Amino acid sequence: MIPGQLRKHEQLRSRFLRNQRDLVVYLPPGYDQQPERRYPVLYLHDGQNLFDGSTAFVPGNDWHVKETADHAIDQGWVQPLVIVGIYNAGSARIHEYTPTKAPKLGGGRADRYAKFLVQELMPLVQTEYRITHHPASTGIGGSSLGGLVSLYLGLKLSQVFGRIAALSPSIWWHQRVILRFAASATPEPRPRIWLDSGTHEGPRTLQDAERLRDILLSKGWCQDQDLHFERVEGAEHNETAWAARVRPFLQFLYPANDALL
Repeated sequence: MIPGQLRKHEQLRSRFLRNQRDLVVYLPPGYDQQPERRYPVLYLHDGQNLFDGSTAFVPGNDWHVKETADHAIDQGWVQPLVIVGIYNAGSARIHEYTPTKAPKLGGGRADRYAKFLVQELMPLVQTEYRITHHPASTGIGGSSLGGLVSLYLGLKLSQVFGRIAALSPSIWWHQRVILRFAASATPEPRPRIWLDSGTHEGPRTLQDAERLRDILLSKGWCQDQDLHFERVEGAEHNETAWAARVRPFLQFLYPANDALL
């Protein structure tokens, strides 16, 4: 197998956020050998943690996305896809990854972050790489606050993002505002959602995720059809735990036999 590739774009500046960040783009095995082929795409937050232990939040602990995706594609479990790792902006992370402004914590710039994604970052990726532009083949994902912003933007912008990966999402934010948002949202078409939580993440984290699952089910999502909820026994809230879920969520969101991709 010819392995996938990583390409880095440094210091992409945003006029909406007034800052800059790097991107790391994963290209699947065979990308250069099939110049006529277009690929589905997944945008993942906290790009520092995805591919390289030297840039990860905890040095040495990254998600091993490249190796995992290479293997899953080679085994025929996952559709070949492009994965875009979007670096967070350090101290601005909590502001950009949250939909509302919370007392003492701040935040509330997720809509501005969405403008950066849709109007600045995605056009760059669409120009530079051979990806399909259809919402059904475009995903958004992340963990913790990255999972929260993925849920918020995926439900709000279902005409852009048709697949959501929410690993251990920070549902607690601002009195669990995402639960109320999900209950009132009417995305059409409904995005395909991977939602999970570990049993060792804290006393309320798993309960919150189960509440969100129940809200989604009540609104028409079907377990293991367009929604997969995973209770991960013993898993903590860290990169090591999320790395172990990369193959399962890729396989659910981008299965090799999915005719829509």
